[in-house]
Amino acid sequence: MQVADAYEKLGKISSLYDGMMTNSTLTGRMAIKYFWQLDNENYEKFVKQAFAGIPKDFEGKLLEVPIGTGILSLPIYKNLNAEIIGVDFSKTMLEAANKNAKKLNLRKIKLIQGDVKNLPFESEFFDTVLSINGFHVFNEKKSAYEETQRILKFGGKFCGCMYVHGENFWTDFFVKNFCERFGYFMPPYETLKSLNERLKKFYRQVEISHVESFAGFICTK
Repeated sequence: MQVADAYEKLGKISSLYDGMMTNSTLTGRMAIKYFWQLDNENYEKFVKQAFAGIPKDFEGKLLEVPIGTGILSLPIYKNLNAEIIGVDFSKTMLEAANKNAKKLNLRKIKLIQGDVKNLPFESEFFDTVLSINGFHVFNEKKSAYEETQRILKFGGKFCGCMYVHGENFWTDFFVKNFCERFGYFMPPYETLKSLNERLKKFYRQVEISHVESFAGFICTK
């Protein structure tokens, strides 16, 4: 499975991945700026957009899928009085997430290896489901949408961000010729229009935003 293999390998060099996600290393800043077309201001907007659906005083049950290395979300969880579970298909990404959690002395999180198309939770279990840069990776997107909606309580929030096609030529070119080629992304991708239409089939209220090629979403079941 190309995607699974790609992220197992990526987990072994997680420091490079984390440097890009946090815009904190020279290589990471170059990737963010030239491939994703995010300058420093837009990068900050991207991060704010990604977590816009998580209140600072959130206290319920939260699932993040995929959690990856947790490099962006774990610092936020440290300040929440909540029950948090992170799921990822990649064992090495989870190992990196565990290391990052230990660095933050974050003990109130449970990390599980699992598949988004068959989540090991009962229906209407979570108050919030967060997905940061996940849906452009999933190879069975329909099942992913159905499962994340199934486990969410009525009135709960589905939020996060994903890559969308058609907003920036250079980003689309990079995705096609690098991310797809090496198994990091899996087509087909949403556009802003298709994402809005799809989410409205699952949720009563849908808010869509975007920063360059990244759409943010906050949906209420």
